[in-house]
Amino acid sequence: MIIYLQLFYVFFLIGLFTVGGGYAMLSLIQSEVVIKHAWMTASQFTDIVAISQMTPGPIGINTATYVGYTVPMNIGCSKLLCVLGSVTSTLAVILPSFLIMLIICRMYEKIKGDATFKSVMGWIRPTVIGLIAAAVAMLMNGDNFIDWKSWVLFATAFILSIWKKINPIIIILAGGVAGFFLYYHF
Repeated sequence: MIIYLQLFYVFFLIGLFTVGGGYAMLSLIQSEVVIKHAWMTASQFTDIVAISQMTPGPIGINTATYVGYTVPMNIGCSKLLCVLGSVTSTLAVILPSFLIMLIICRMYEKIKGDATFKSVMGWIRPTVIGLIAAAVAMLMNGDNFIDWKSWVLFATAFILSIWKKINPIIIILAGGVAGFFLYYHF
């Protein structure tokens, strides 16, 4: 029972203090579940992020769901209890946003022209970009980009996405196929 309370607490705080969406959450989630609590390995977390990117829905919520399933699994819980971990983490990460949006919707009309509000929003934007950059840096550490093939796949995906404007779904599928062939043939 303690692990579910811990999952709820950790993901509630992540949902409460992360501004900028799911990609901004990734570095904080990794810090909590891999480094601080050691609930999973960096490799497991990287796999979860990859799966979260490929599945429909926001990446932060998907990551919370998969982490919530994996943590109880890693300590030997049944599949039903793993699903409970997923539900707990997912609800915890979305609850702060839901509550904050309820409050903001009620207050927005009153504060939208306020100079302080505009100033705060202006300073939050670069902070969010910094958090997203931190998530990218953490995902690109030495454990995840271990050889030249990984760097080639990274560079190819980057070029196809930025300059060729290829649909991300096609890039992800092509990366999976390329990874399969590179793994089994090199």
